[in-house]
Amino acid sequence: MNLRNRKKGVSAEVHTSAMNDIMFFLLLFFLIASTLTNPNVIKLLLPKSQSGKSISKKTINVTINKDLQYTVDKKPVALADLSTVLTGYKSKTAELTIILYVDKTVAIQDVVQIMDIAQKLNIKLVLATVPK
Repeated sequence: MNLRNRKKGVSAEVHTSAMNDIMFFLLLFFLIASTLTNPNVIKLLLPKSQSGKSISKKTINVTINKDLQYTVDKKPVALADLSTVLTGYKSKTAELTIILYVDKTVAIQDVVQIMDIAQKLNIKLVLATVPK
């Protein structure tokens, strides 16, 4: 009978301390990579047509300066005539978006008047700002 102690031989050990670092870096890489990709983009090769119409999304600039002077695409317009001018632009394109540039000293009531006109005409409105 062989009664020798078997612990004197080579023991097999696996050190996994480096595995934690590798998994952390992989997780960090995939988190950063997933924020940079846009999942809503699908690349397609679309067929060509000679009789098709292109729908243009038109934007117009409406500006209010500190003296409450209104301009539409760099043309001065009175506040009373603004609704008719915007109706003329709306009849030309299907989807119209107003980019509203307002001086920071203008009262909010004047901005709300433009918003009301856009809402009545069912035109999208975006307020332009300067990034910090």
